[in-house]
Amino acid sequence: MQVTKTVKETRDLIKNWKREGKTIGLVPTMGFLHEGHASLIKRCREENDIVVVSDFVNPTQFGPTEDLEAYPRDFKRDSELCESLGADVIFHPEPEDMYHDPHAFVSIDTLSDTLCGKTRPIHFKGVCTVVSKLFNIVTPDRAYFGQKDAQQLAIIRKMVQDLNFDIQIVGCPIIREEDGLAKSSRNTYLSEEERKAALCLSRAVKAGQNMICKGSKAEEVLTKMREIIEAEPLAKIDYVSMVDALDMQPVEIVEKDVLVAMAVYIGKTRLIDNFSYEV
Repeated sequence: MQVTKTVKETRDLIKNWKREGKTIGLVPTMGFLHEGHASLIKRCREENDIVVVSDFVNPTQFGPTEDLEAYPRDFKRDSELCESLGADVIFHPEPEDMYHDPHAFVSIDTLSDTLCGKTRPIHFKGVCTVVSKLFNIVTPDRAYFGQKDAQQLAIIRKMVQDLNFDIQIVGCPIIREEDGLAKSSRNTYLSEEERKAALCLSRAVKAGQNMICKGSKAEEVLTKMREIIEAEPLAKIDYVSMVDALDMQPVEIVEKDVLVAMAVYIGKTRLIDNFSYEV
C-alpha cells in the first residue's frame, strides 16, 4: 500500500492505472477510521481493481464554532486498517495542497436547506467542494459513502447527476455497535455516562421503524421518537424530521420513499442517526 501526500503524485499513480485499464474505487473519509469506514473499504475492494482511501479532515465543512481542531486523528492506525483491508493507496494531503486561496466552491440548494444543513449552514458547501475536488483528482469509477450520513449521500448523488460526473455512487448500510449505537468517530468524545445516554437515538430509530411500518403518519412517528429522546436527561434534540428521500423536503404523509433523520446532542457531542422507508 502506498501513501500519497500531494495531488500530483496521486494523479500520476491514477493515470498509470487508468492506462492499464484498471477500475478505480474511492472511499472519501476524514480519518479516525472505524468499522463503518471498514465496511466501505471492503465493498470497494470487492468491486474495483484499485482502492483509494482519502484521509483528510476537510476544514471547509466545519463552522467557526465546530470541532475542527478537536476532531480525532490517528493516521498510523488508519494506515494499518487500510492496509489490512487491501487498500492500494491512502491519499493524505495537507490543507495547503487542497486549497490555494480558493474562490470557487460547489454548493447545492434545496437538499441542503433542511436537517443538518439548517443548523450547519456552510457544511454541505464544504462537503460538495471537497468531494468534487477528490473526484477530479482520483477520477474514480465508483465512490462509496455510508448511509449514516443520509443527507450527504442524497446531496452527493444529486451533485453527480447535475454536474455530469461519470461516477457511480454506492451507498452502504449503517454499521452499529452491538447495543445499537451507530458507529461514529465522534463517539470517542462520549463519557461512559454519555455513551449509555446515546442509546436513546437507536431506541428512537427502532420505535420509528415499527410505527411507520404500521401506517402511522409522519407527526405520530416523530412525536414518539422525540418522546424517547426527551426522556433522556443528557440528550438535547437538534432535529427529528421526516423528509422526502430525494429532495430532503419535509413530508406529512408517507406516500413515497422517505428518510427519517435526527441530530441529537449528548452533552456537547452532536450525534446523528436515521432510517429509510421505501413505499
